[in-house]
Order: sequence, then C-alpha cells, then structure tokens
Amino acid sequence: MIRIARFTVERWSSLVPPLALVLLVAAWGRTLPGAAVAVVAVCLAGAVLAAVHHAEVVAHRVGEPFGSLVLAVAVTIIEVALIVTLMSDGGPKNATLARDTVFAAVMITCNGIVGLALLSAALRRKTAVFNAEGTGAAFATVTTLAGLSLVIPTFTTSKPGPEFAPAQLVFAALASVFLYGLFVATQTFRHRDYFLPVTRQGEVMREDDHANPPSRRTMFISLGLLGVALLAVVGLAKSVSPALESGVAAAGLPPAVVGVVIALLVLLPETIAAVRAARRDRVQTSLNLAYGSAMASIGLTIPAVALASIWLSGPLVLGLDPTHMVLLALTVATGSLTIVPGRATLMQAGVHLSLFGAYLVLAANP
Repeated sequence: MIRIARFTVERWSSLVPPLALVLLVAAWGRTLPGAAVAVVAVCLAGAVLAAVHHAEVVAHRVGEPFGSLVLAVAVTIIEVALIVTLMSDGGPKNATLARDTVFAAVMITCNGIVGLALLSAALRRKTAVFNAEGTGAAFATVTTLAGLSLVIPTFTTSKPGPEFAPAQLVFAALASVFLYGLFVATQTFRHRDYFLPVTRQGEVMREDDHANPPSRRTMFISLGLLGVALLAVVGLAKSVSPALESGVAAAGLPPAVVGVVIALLVLLPETIAAVRAARRDRVQTSLNLAYGSAMASIGLTIPAVALASIWLSGPLVLGLDPTHMVLLALTVATGSLTIVPGRATLMQAGVHLSLFGAYLVLAANP
C-alpha cells in the first residue's frame, strides 16, 4: 500500500511540472477569462506541491544544508528574472518594484515562515530546538544585507530621494555578492555542522537510516523537474496577476498588495517545505530555508537590478519608508531574541506571526 502511494506521488509530481509549463506558454501574454484563471490557479497549486516534493528528493540525496540551499537559490534566481523582466517596461510604477519585492521576501521569510515553523514544532514538542550559532550567523547576514540595501538609501544625500548614487549602488551590489558568497562557503564547507538539525540534547541529528537516499539519476531528474516547477510557479503567478490587479482595485486596496500576493505564491514551496521539516523536528532545516531565502533574495536581487539599471530607464528606489523601517527594526530585535537561546516556544512563534500579520495589514491599509 505504501509502495503504491509512493508510486502515485512520484508519478503526479513528474507530470505536473511539464503540464504547468505548457499551460504557462499557452497563457503567457494573454488576457485570461474567469474560467481560465481558475484552471491556472489549480495548476499553480499543483506546481507548488510538485516543487516541494522534488526539493525534498534532492535534499535527501545531497543532505543538509545543501538541500535547503538548492531550493532557496532556485526560487530566488527565477524571482530575480521575473523582477528584471517586469522592470524592463520602465516607468515610475516599476521604480519601487525591486524594493517592494525584496522587503516582502524578508518579512515573509523572517516572520511568516519562521513563525509557522516554530509554531509547528512547538505544538508537537513544546519547544523548537535549533543551532543558535548557525542560525545567528544567517540572521546577522540577512539584517546586514537588508540594512545596506534597503535602509541606507533613505538617508543618503548624494542623490535626491531614497535612491543610491551610482557608486553607492555598485558598492551595495558588491557587498551583497560578497556577503552571500561568504555565507554559502561557511554554511556548506567551513562550518557545515552549525547548520545541521540538532537533537534536544544539542547533538547533531543523524539522517534516518531506514530511508535510503535516491540514486544520482533520480536526483538529477528531480533537480530538473524542480527547476521546471519553480519556473511554472513564477510564470503562472505572473499570468494571473492582471486578474489579481483587477480584484485588488475593485476592493479598493493599494497596488502594492499585488506584489505581496505574488511574493507569497512564489515563496509557497519554501513555506510548505519548512513547515514539513519542522513537524519532523528538524527546525534547523526550516530556519535554513527561511533565512537562506531572505539572504538569496537580497544578495541576488540587488546585484541583478544594479546591473540591469545600466540599460533600464527610470529611477531605482530602494530606500524603505518609515513604517517599513520600523517593521524591519522590530523583526531584527525579536529575531535576535528568538535565536540566542537556541530554543523557542509558542510565545516566540506568536510574536513572529504577529509581526507578519502587521506587515500584511499595513500593506493593505498603509
């Protein structure tokens, strides 16, 4: 019975990504009627679940922290490509696109995904246990990248408005690449043990001996299908965005809500993977996914838009407004207090989810 269920999962997860990609090609650049939007939404959900399955296959083969790194980087690369594509239209409406997307990713990962992971683990085990050394290093890198790229532009004076001067933008891009590369080297080689799941006694958790890792062939197939599924997720999210924009406008909500919803859809595979890892008492894997995604979003997006600004017209606004800076400061403070003990309860989960809720409310009602 288990073998039949596993075969069924593997079969549908292999079929959905190509079908979603075909649907993406058929729907790209078209105005979709209501029935077509519903079909795209169903296919989008299937692509998300397929992406999670194939990410877990790859993670099982390569082990942690490589598995969470693969999913975080894959999602972010496709997200960056989408941002640059949308910015190529030019105009004032896209001036804040990179900033809004990156900040949305930071709030979703550092509060939404972290809060859900801690909540899932705490409900099952009363306390969520993780490695404070590795998680602290990851969070420190995220906060440094966010401060350099999203806060400092608000206070610079070389150029009017919350924008970087060319030399400042080059420095921010180089610093982002350097810090992200340094962290990846630390996470995967020099101090890999800091990012492995730990037991309640503080010992590194061993892989399940009863679950044999997949073959190299299976891993490479899943890696390819993961890329296809993620491309379909981002593309289909973009395809339904006109219908989403119409709904947001009809509801009288700010246009920024569209970006938040799309960011939620793009990060849904990582959210599901993080919650499932937390339920298996592998909270460190969940935090690797959350902070790794935030770090990749900043560390890859800022250099990409800095390079794209050479040929793109229009301003590039990166500085946050005062409300968002307050939310970021609260996230840094609460995140630091959550990480230091290496253990978290429902209280910490509730704090992070409250901050995430505040971000959503202020996005809808600034």
